This record gives sequence, structure tokens and C-alpha cells, in this order.
Amino acid sequence: MFIAGFLLAALIFASNPATAKYASFVIDAKTGKIYHATNADTRNYPASLTKLMTLYLLFEAIEKKQFTFSTRLSVSRRAANRPASRLGLKRGQSIQVKDAVMALIVKSANDVASVVAETIGGTERRFALLMTDKARKLGMSRTTFRNASGLPHRGQMSTAKDMATLTRAIINHFPQYYHLFKRQIFTFQGRTYRSHNKMLKSYPGAEGMKTGYIRASGYNLITTAKRDNQRLIGVVFGGNTSRSRNRHMKTLLTKAFNQTEPPVLIAKAKRRQGAYRTPKRQAKPVANSKDRIWGIQVGAFYTSKLAYNIALDVLNKYASVLNGGQVKVMTLRKSRNRILYRARILDLNRRNVYRTCRLLKKRRKPCLELNLPATVEVASR
Repeated sequence: MFIAGFLLAALIFASNPATAKYASFVIDAKTGKIYHATNADTRNYPASLTKLMTLYLLFEAIEKKQFTFSTRLSVSRRAANRPASRLGLKRGQSIQVKDAVMALIVKSANDVASVVAETIGGTERRFALLMTDKARKLGMSRTTFRNASGLPHRGQMSTAKDMATLTRAIINHFPQYYHLFKRQIFTFQGRTYRSHNKMLKSYPGAEGMKTGYIRASGYNLITTAKRDNQRLIGVVFGGNTSRSRNRHMKTLLTKAFNQTEPPVLIAKAKRRQGAYRTPKRQAKPVANSKDRIWGIQVGAFYTSKLAYNIALDVLNKYASVLNGGQVKVMTLRKSRNRILYRARILDLNRRNVYRTCRLLKKRRKPCLELNLPATVEVASR
């Protein structure tokens, strides 16, 4: 199974066999536990994932009081001439640190990366030496930086494992700035820029971090995602397209989360029936009112595991609204003895039911408001 999965990934992600190499890595952000690793130490071009180290050193300078978020950084002719992606800064112009941070995260602006590099290092070449030195101190033993942006350079190389190490360092060393990686919109001088990171909208629990692409690297991606108290870091190198890369990242993260489901929920499931066994129908009262309960249905599927996971995704993503809700999988027997498993979240109040469905439908996700008898037939995973 492992070999087949690897071959499939290689076929999907081999962008340029001569240079770009497929690699992927998933770890726990807090403990460093590895959930998945394929070619984790294979060196490849990081492309704009490089900007995470540029941001690391900028955050470090801010913490050392070398800058504040209102400090203005001067733009040199060299920085202004950096190729796209860029803000279009002009020589002699200046940009505030707060705007530089968001330009690197949202726009992935190469001209801004050079501005930061020249301000901190004097020249971008010297800044690259600082980047490599910091990489070694963080344990990124197979990474070498040659510029601050990730623009093509034969000597600029990293690995999926090293990039996960860097991401983990940003989360742990600069928690006060970590929330910025979730921003999807940045406005500068009257123009609005939108993030290339589609995972923020399409994957429940996604929090950041960075996309990257140059021809030699293929499509790279680092994604951090949190469900309950579990935060994962996923890294993919060498995607053939941004869409296939994103789909693969979702698969990797979901498999890892399935190994680390919320202790309370999985404990309940095991006590009732054992994990992922075929659900048995049983009458079970769920308290909500004297004779009725409120809830939502977020889909119907032909496997109980899928139904449970979809409902759990919704419960985690909208935890502030669905506080106290319980995931329930309820069966419906169809023709030819087929069983449909309905993914539901019950034990809610009426207001939150309608509020959640409005949110889901706005995002074109299925949602059905439920008002059921207090005794319902429930199949729990």
C-alpha cells in the first residue's frame, strides 16, 4: 500500500523530473511527532516558502526592538527592480514594517523581501548568510539560502522536513504574530491584494502558512491546521498544479487528524461500539427540551466514517457557534438494502441551528435544520 501510494504521488506531483522532486511531511506543531514522511530530506528549491525565514528574521528584529510595526523601510533601486510577484515599489519610496509583513504573507512580494533583506543585512547577499546561519541554529541542516524571496538560484535549497522545522519555530517563537498568516486580504496604497493560499477557505481548521512556485520547484505548500487542541504542520514540495497540490495536502492532513481525533469523542465511540465499526441502530434520548431536540444535517453518505468526519469538520470549524453539540451518524435504509449515513450535529439550540446553516449555505455547503423528537434512532460511529 505504501509503495502504491508513493508511485501515485510521484505521478501526480512530478512537475519537472530533472529538477522538481516530490516530497511531503506532516508533523504535530507542539510535540514534533511525525505522522507522514515521503522524501522528507530530499533537497529541492523552496521558492516563496523562503519568505518564512525572511519573516522569521523580521519578527526577531521587532522583538529585539530594532524596529516597530510603524518603522519605515527604504526602497533601493535593486529592490524596486525585483520581478513579480511584487507590489511595484519605486526607488526612494518607503514602506512600513506592518505593511511589509502583510505583503510577504498575502502578496508574496519579492520587492518587499529585498527591502527587508537590505534593511536588516545591509545587502541581500549578507541577509542570505544570516538566513542560512539561523537555519542551522534551528536545526535546518540541509537548507541553504541565497536570497530573501525564493527567486531562482541554483544554490538555494531546502527540504520538506527543514521547512516544517522553520514553520514550527515561527509558531513557537512568535505566537504573537502567528495569527497574521491567516489573513487573506491586504490593502496597500488603495489597492487590495488577495492571498494565493486557497487552503484557508477550502480546508476546515486551516490557519496558514505559505505557498510557493518557480518552474524548477513545482508548486510548493506549507499548511498549518488546527482541530480541537491539535495543530498539524503539512509540507508538500513538487506539485504539478496548485489544485492537485492542495488536494494532496488535504488528504495528508485529514489522514493525520484521523489518527489524532479528539480524545473525548473517540473515547465515547469506542465505549459504545469500537472505532469505525458498522453502526448499530439504537434508541437514544438526547436532551435538548422536554420532547424535541434541535440540530443540523451536513450531508448523507454511504460510509459511516465519512459521515462522521464531515460532521466533525463542521463542529470544529464552527465550534464557537456549535458549542455543546454532539456528532451523531443516523442511518436511513434505501432500496436494495443500501444504508445511507446522515451526518448530523445534535443537542443545539434553535438560534445556533439557523445561524450555522446560514453560514454554511453562504459558503455553498449543505445544511439542513432539524427539529426532532427527543427519542431518535442514532447510529454512532
